[in-house]
Formats: sequence, structure tokens, C-alpha cells
Amino acid sequence: MTQNTPDFARVCGPFIEKLFSDVRELTRSPAPRRGVTRLGYSPEEDRTVEYLKRAGEALGLESEVDGAGNLWLTLPGRDRSLPALVSGSHADSVLDGGNYDGLAGIAAAFCPVLWLKATGIVLPRDYRVLVLRSEEQGLVGSTGLLGKLKPVDLDRRFIAGAPTLGELLAGHGLDVEKLTGGKPLMDLTKIAAFFEAHIEQSSKLDNSKTARVGLVTGIRGIRLNRKIRAIGVGAHAGAIDFPFRHDAACACARFVSHIYDKWAHALAMGDDLVVTTGSIRTPDTAIPNKIAGECEMTLDMRSLDDEAFERFSAVIDRELDQIAQEMGVTFESDPSIIIPPNHSDPVLMAHLRKGAESLGIGVMEMPSGAGHDAANFGAAGIPFAMLFIANQKGSHNPDEAMKMDDFLAAARVLTEALIRYDE
Repeated sequence: MTQNTPDFARVCGPFIEKLFSDVRELTRSPAPRRGVTRLGYSPEEDRTVEYLKRAGEALGLESEVDGAGNLWLTLPGRDRSLPALVSGSHADSVLDGGNYDGLAGIAAAFCPVLWLKATGIVLPRDYRVLVLRSEEQGLVGSTGLLGKLKPVDLDRRFIAGAPTLGELLAGHGLDVEKLTGGKPLMDLTKIAAFFEAHIEQSSKLDNSKTARVGLVTGIRGIRLNRKIRAIGVGAHAGAIDFPFRHDAACACARFVSHIYDKWAHALAMGDDLVVTTGSIRTPDTAIPNKIAGECEMTLDMRSLDDEAFERFSAVIDRELDQIAQEMGVTFESDPSIIIPPNHSDPVLMAHLRKGAESLGIGVMEMPSGAGHDAANFGAAGIPFAMLFIANQKGSHNPDEAMKMDDFLAAARVLTEALIRYDE
């Protein structure tokens, strides 16, 4: 930094702090609840998007809303015919969530605009800030932009008694046929690269003594089974001896125990893998003195490694078959939701890495276990990279926290990578 170069924190800090404060007040959950609530396509998310639109226009950015309701804010470059660099994240939150999940990525995307204007730098190509809708409810904004919403998605309700997604989209004047038509709503070749900054939502960076910014190597693929049902035979708990039982609850418990042992073995072999059984339950009619004839569980398996993903998915299927045979039960499952692993673009990662090195900012390379809109862009063939920002107290809760110094470090790395892109 030369003597005449402005200070990044002074250029960006006041604007960003005001943005965080204003959006928090616009979307604060009503008392006695805590946190913020801006569900997808709700009035609260609408207010957030409108605020960001006005903020961008006040900076001289061109504004446009696409067919999925996402907001694009454009800083013109020297050659407007070139594909644009894009950065952004989602405007929505979970019910009574934190203020930084999603919004921090949008705020970070504003920082290059502020810096370029303050320094007089004009990029060779357009730079666009992207404000995405309804990520928390299934990456709706980015999926819709790609035309890949499914008709069944339109019947989902984000909370009980709320309008369906289809009703919300129609209420915003959006064409649901195009959103489910299988074709992108824009020319994807006009996007050169997509960068997304996001709070880490975990504690690796916050516990690190050397790195407060993460460079995301990729987004773990997901195999999700929302319902795996074991069907056995309900019977008297005291009358049926061990060899004659067909206990559905024990079958689920054995599966979970076996899978966790297999997971530990896979980790010891060096695989990238996380496995979660988020719910196990018997029917409401279950009683203590009756062998469970039915039991349901969920399964969430994630890996960044393609081979490990396929290998452990096969392990899951084998365990279900083996336990069913051993315990005399049947397992029924809904179709697995499969989202393949998405790997960050190596060229973009190199720009981020070199940018951090030039600024003296320590970084940690790490996978993303959570899904993000960036994965949708990657699956569509658009090069992507992500940055993680150290944060405290996790996310999806009112206590979610983030330090401004950590945010500004990530935003500065992003800005430097954008400047380096065409060098």
C-alpha cells in the first residue's frame, strides 16, 4: 500500500456497518423472539432486497431483477462485451436466525465496488453484485435462475400455514413455468466467474491462531434420505424371545452404530466424509412394553471426494441389506437426493491465494460441508470459488456473531482477486 492509497477499512467499514445495522432493524424478529427473520420471498426478504437495491444505485450501480427475483447490481468495466465477474450470496435467513449468514457475502461483494471507486481503478470487464433469493429453503433463487426448480418444489411451504413456494413466486410476478422449464433464464456465458463469501458456520477459523479467512476447496456432495423406514413386527415386549423378534427400532439403532463405525474407519483411511442421522423415531402409538413394528430415521452423508462419496454410498446400501436380513425386517426408503461434490476452480483459487499472500493475510484451505448457491453455479459449468469468514457461535441461531476485522480481511482478499483476474 503506497502513501496515497486509502485504507481499506476506512473505505468499506462505515458503509458495511450501516448495511448490517439497517438490515437487522428491517428484519428483526418480533419480541419476545430473538434474531432476524427474512424467509424466502417474504415481506422481510423483499425489504432487504429493496434496501440493497437502493444502496447499490446510490453507489452508481445499474440494477436489474431476473426472472427468479434475484437482484443484480452492475459496476461497468472497460469492455462491457466481456463476461462479467460476479460475487454475492443470499438475502434470506432461517426463522429467528443470525444476521450474517448470507448477508455477509452480499456485504463483502459491495466492498470491491467501494474500493474500486475510491482508488479510481476500472476493471477490464463488468463486475456484478448478486443478491440471491431464498437460499435457506433449497437454493431457490439460484436453482430458479437456472430453470431447474421441480414442479413438486412449488407445493412446499417454508412454515406451516404459509403460502406455497408457487404462490409466493406467482405473487412476485414470476413465471413459474420458466423457473421449472429446464433452461437458464439468462445467458450463462455472460458470467466469467462467481465468488461467494460466507461465514464459516463452524469454529475451525475462530480457533485458528494464524488464519481468519478460509479458502474453500469445494462444496461437499450430499446423499440425503429424508425417510428410511424399518418395518418389523410389533409384539409383546415380555413374551417374544430374542431369536423370534423383528424389532424395527433395534434395526435402525444397529444401522446407525454400524455406519458410525464404518465412518470412523473411512476417516482413518483418509477419506473426507461426514455422516449424520438427524432423526430416529417410532410412531406416536409406540409404548414401552411393545416391540416396535416400525421405526423411521433420516440419513445425511457428505463428501468432497468423488470416489469416497460413491464408495460410502455403497456401504450404506450394503448395511441396510445386511441388517434387514439379520434382523428379519424390511427397509423402505424415499429416493436418495444426490448432489455431487463441486470443486472450486483452481485458477480462481490461485487468484485468492496470491491475493491473500500479497496482503499478508493468513488463510486456511478447507471444504464446505454446507450447501451454497455457488454449488449450483459450479454444476452449471461456471467457475466458482468461495471464501469463509471466521465467526462465533455457529449460525442459524440468534447468537451468531462475526468480527468486523475478520470480515474486512475476507473482503480485501476478494477485492484483490478480482483485480488480479485479468492480469
